[in-house]
Amino acid sequence: MERSTRVSVFESDKPSEIQLIKSKLDDAQITNAVENNYLTFTTTPTATSLKVMVDLLDEKKAFEIIDAYLQQNENQ
Repeated sequence: MERSTRVSVFESDKPSEIQLIKSKLDDAQITNAVENNYLTFTTTPTATSLKVMVDLLDEKKAFEIIDAYLQQNENQ
């Protein structure tokens, strides 16, 4: 069984933003997963950061989709 390397392509503490990015990647047929990470040091122990993870081979395409989304929202 081949094990794929997964990389984080987007992080946010807003579940709605994570869900939006996840659906954009789904639409582009990029397999993705969301991971929870507890933040420490500079934040309260209860704060969580969500990460969208994709296969390393899909990283470039995922970043292109995310960048387009961020630029579109920046102009609004």
